[in-house]
This record gives sequence, structure tokens and C-alpha cells, in this order.
Amino acid sequence: METQAGLFDGAEGPLAAGEGGRGGVHLGTSSWSERGWVGPFYPPGTSPGGFLAHYAREFTAVEADVTYYRVPSLRMIEGWRERTPPSFRLCAKFPREVVHAGEGRIPDARQLLSGPRALAAAEAFVGAMLTLGERRGPLLLQFPWMSRGAFPEAGPFLERLGAFLERLPREARVAVEVRNQEWLAEDLLAVLRGAGAGLVMADLPRMEHPDTAPPGFDPLTSDFLYVRLVGDRKVTDALTSSFDRVVVDREARIERWADWLAPMSARARETYAFANNHFAGHGPATVRSLGAALARRGVEPSRPS
Repeated sequence: METQAGLFDGAEGPLAAGEGGRGGVHLGTSSWSERGWVGPFYPPGTSPGGFLAHYAREFTAVEADVTYYRVPSLRMIEGWRERTPPSFRLCAKFPREVVHAGEGRIPDARQLLSGPRALAAAEAFVGAMLTLGERRGPLLLQFPWMSRGAFPEAGPFLERLGAFLERLPREARVAVEVRNQEWLAEDLLAVLRGAGAGLVMADLPRMEHPDTAPPGFDPLTSDFLYVRLVGDRKVTDALTSSFDRVVVDREARIERWADWLAPMSARARETYAFANNHFAGHGPATVRSLGAALARRGVEPSRPS
């Protein structure tokens, strides 16, 4: 994979499984900027500028969605640092130019992970996120579902993914989410293990729950575990647009995830689990339910300092 001289040059690759890590089971939501949370989660009258500081008093990690749409400025990252304690972990999505690269809904398979814009965005994003220091959690490569028109099979995608991961700086721990169920196989696991990258287990309409995986399938490809409770956007959007309350009963699903997470988290040095508003209608409520379910199984999530 060719790229311009800079951050990627001379990189040793991400941390391998068993290296680094800070410990703990970190729960949080996918973004913190939902205005509908003012009242049910944020105190009445809280301004958007005060959201993150309050959020960090409730949860120990968050997934930044804003970085999918633009590379964060150093000023923005400094603001995140000022509003959170050192024990807080901020995960962030790679920009759209890297994981999608298309102008519309269909990804551009010719450009993602390898085109000039993708590489420039990746370099700028990783360079910016490295400045976050100890607060930086894994960086998320969230890929869309790939049609056969984009990639007829997994092989070409995995080859490009492996080359991309190998060029990332050692400090940049990366989590990879694919939305093609048939790609969750040993070939993908081998690529991720070789690069020390983590496999994301996501709750999505197209994806099966990990407890249905065949014997021998081990999703722990790095020293951290990464779970995303995304849900079905169509179902939730039909019921709410404010995300200020739970509108879909997902308690049985949360219990199922807790059953899977409890033993898996014991094997990982760090665990991250994030809930989207679209999972049940109100991300903070989902996080709290998951935390309580884990506690009933003897797993105590990390607490804010």
C-alpha cells in the first residue's frame, strides 16, 4: 500500500494481543451529543458544551461518532481532554473517506483503505487521535455492508485490510467491524490477529449473535474486546425521534449479551461495550441495564473516577 511520507512510514503495526492495555470493563454510548438526553440524562438546562463533562461523571468510555464525518482538530481533542478525567477512554471512528470512500450510500471499493483521500484522512485522523494520550481507546474501522458489486468475496477486502493495518503506528489500537456475516470466518480472524487488531461484535439486523458461532470460532483477536449494541434503526426511528426514553423492550437481548460478555471479558485485558440510541431508544438506559446485568454475573464495570 503506497502512501505519502509521514505518520505511516516506519510504523511497527498495532499492539499485539497480550501487550499494553489498562484493564477494566468500560461501558458507554455511541456519541454523547444527543439533545434529547437533556432532562432524562443531562440535567435540565445543560448546554451542549457541558455534555461531555457530565457524561464522564456517569460512564467511563464513549464512542465518538463525530470523527466519522471529519478529522478532529487539535483544539477539539484538547477540549475532550479538559472535560474528562485521565481514567476516561474515548474511542473514535475512522473517517468516512477511509471506510466508505463513496459519495452516496454505496461504498467505493476502489478507494476505501487505499485511495489518496482515504490514506490522507487516515493519516490525519490517527495523528490527531494519538495526541489524546492515555484517554485514547481503540480506534474503530466501521465498514458498511459490502455488496458483491463492491467485493465479490472476502479475499480482496481482507488483503487490503491487512496491508492497511500493517502500516498503522504501533500505538494505534484498532477495532474492526464488518457487516457481512459470511466474512466472520477464520481468514478475517487471522488478519486481525496478525495485526493485533480487535474484532467488533455488533448487534445488527444482518448479523448473528456471537453465541451462535461455530465451535472453534474465537473472536478475541487482540488484548481487548469490543462490542456495539447498534440495533435496528428502522424499528426505533418509527417510534421516536427524540431518544429520550426506551421505546423497544430489549431486556432479553441485553441479558443474552451479558451471558456472552461475562466469560469473554475475563479473557480480555480490556472490554469496551457501547450502546446506540437505536438499540432501544435511549442509549444511557441500555448502558445501565447492561451494567446491571453484568454485575449480576459477577462482572463489575469500571466506575468513573
